[in-house]
Amino acid sequence: MRDDTDLQSLAAALLDAARAAGADQADAVAVSASSLSVEVRGGALEHAERADGTEIGLRVLIGGRQACVSASELSRDTMREMAERAVAMAREAPVDDALALAQPGEFAQSHEGDLQLMETAAPPTPEALQDSALRAEAAALSVNGARMIDVAGASFLRRDMYLATSNGFANGYGRSSHSVSAVAITGEGTAMERDWAGEGRVWAEDMPPPEEIGLLAGQRTVARAGARKPPTGAVPVLFDQRVAGGLIGHLLSAANGSAVARGATWLRDALGEQVLPEGFDLDEDPRRPRYSASRPHDAEGLPTRPRAIVRNGVLQGWTLDLATANKLGMESTANAVRGTSSPPSPGVSNTRLTPGTASPEQLIRDMGRGLIVTSFLGASINATTGDYSRGASGFWVEGGQIAYPVNECTIAGNLREMLMRLTAADDLPEWRTHQVPSLLVEGLTLAGN
Repeated sequence: MRDDTDLQSLAAALLDAARAAGADQADAVAVSASSLSVEVRGGALEHAERADGTEIGLRVLIGGRQACVSASELSRDTMREMAERAVAMAREAPVDDALALAQPGEFAQSHEGDLQLMETAAPPTPEALQDSALRAEAAALSVNGARMIDVAGASFLRRDMYLATSNGFANGYGRSSHSVSAVAITGEGTAMERDWAGEGRVWAEDMPPPEEIGLLAGQRTVARAGARKPPTGAVPVLFDQRVAGGLIGHLLSAANGSAVARGATWLRDALGEQVLPEGFDLDEDPRRPRYSASRPHDAEGLPTRPRAIVRNGVLQGWTLDLATANKLGMESTANAVRGTSSPPSPGVSNTRLTPGTASPEQLIRDMGRGLIVTSFLGASINATTGDYSRGASGFWVEGGQIAYPVNECTIAGNLREMLMRLTAADDLPEWRTHQVPSLLVEGLTLAGN
């Protein structure tokens, strides 16, 4: 693992190479990552993997044109060749007058210390990860009806990033990540069903015990035994906490500046309009301590800050980086994200939807007859119209109670209409990038038997 000084030197060397090659402006990213993962099966080690590496990325801008290149070979010759190739590519690229670097007066000044993104304790050993995975597996198998464990695993990742721009921004930060998961199986042959549970945290001390994760995986799996198709019809659908974040994710994608600038979104004319029922707020806070998606600045060096995406059901603004903000005549919301081989683009982190006051069990009783969705398979979503269709599995509800598990069904509707018919439960999850409670949506089309 390279330290911050090493990454800073790599980014600075890339900028020097870009200047020498004739770039008007440039930004450089250097990223190092170290990961360790362990998988167990049948009480024994199944697979262990360690990976360490460093990547560098360069973006050059010449007369309203841009090009990006990346490499994992870190010699000065490689950097020189990268810069020359990027400049040559940029000179052939189409002109985009919206391209720009952040100005010095806009740069983030604070660092990540208060965000606590890097655990201070020593990384876990392979033996410690194996112990966590074995404990999760044993807990899953303790559930009556859990026939076997497909896989149980534990992992640790450390990632460091440094960003430098030709007009003066230079800063980096790192983050750590711990995770434990288990996938269990019940039944045999064509009656086989599986489910899983997993958790991830920046700090190990925030992780739940492996036994809790494994037990949940076993319980979820056994509950799916004997799944069959539900009846066809128009029914209320409860999106379980596990999948409800994806429903709100479609709203976030539709409010992304890239889609808005292209006109390829079903929210293109919805700024300032009602997109959720009254009482719903959807907020973003990229500076939440110890959360895996937190960051002190975005990928263009702008300081991150909390913002309202939806307030009392009304769409407040788009998610923007500098280029999309310039195209739309607005200011960046400091939401640029990027990899080493791509230019910045808008992306969100740490969103939270207002929870309701009723428990999921109360919503199930109130829905009477309908579907609970716990997982999806495949999707057909029209980004321009919002037409929505997804394969689903979960549980059928009769008389306000779960009757039996279901699979091989499809739910369909239109996102704009669906999101206006939401009722939220009170089970807002912690430690999620998208904190969204279970959501009840009335009147979806269900295709089953």
